Amino acid sequence: MRILTGINDPMNIQDIKKVHTIGHDLEDVKVTFNRDIKIKVSDIDVEGKQGEMLNIPRWVARVLEKDNHVLVQDTDMIVELKQAIVKENVQGEFELATLEPYFYIKLKSYMKGLEQTDSDKVGSMLKSLVRKRRGKIVHLADSSKLTANLADKLTVEEREYHNNLHNVSEDFTKQILGDEK
Repeated sequence: MRILTGINDPMNIQDIKKVHTIGHDLEDVKVTFNRDIKIKVSDIDVEGKQGEMLNIPRWVARVLEKDNHVLVQDTDMIVELKQAIVKENVQGEFELATLEPYFYIKLKSYMKGLEQTDSDKVGSMLKSLVRKRRGKIVHLADSSKLTANLADKLTVEEREYHNNLHNVSEDFTKQILGDEK
């Protein structure tokens, strides 16, 4: 499951994250206007009345939010993270809970708006979740290729991680055993 940027030019994980992060920033998010406003942001006209709710691209919402023109109505990713940790902990030793494909991208974006102490606390919870899932993915990648069922449970970063680990594991086995398994 490699994404190609050109002929035989596989993207690395950082490129994949950038592409999906840009996609996330281009998605619409609901905002409530704090005051009447008519403004142009990089060739995008935004007009709203105080108290009105509209969907606008996330990156535009961030710009307007910085100057207190709008209040962004976004998912509370701290709640999502806590739920993900609970779900992961109740799964079996080698079973993964389902995370939406852009979970980490959305969480990292959310964390940018937090105070440093809150960001540090969320970062600690995120590390805990990543450690737990990474261990499970290592086990799964060593034992099988990425199935459709497993892919549905993984984020975009985790899918690439799984595929890379699986390929390294297979190469290692071939070095030791040759083509027999």
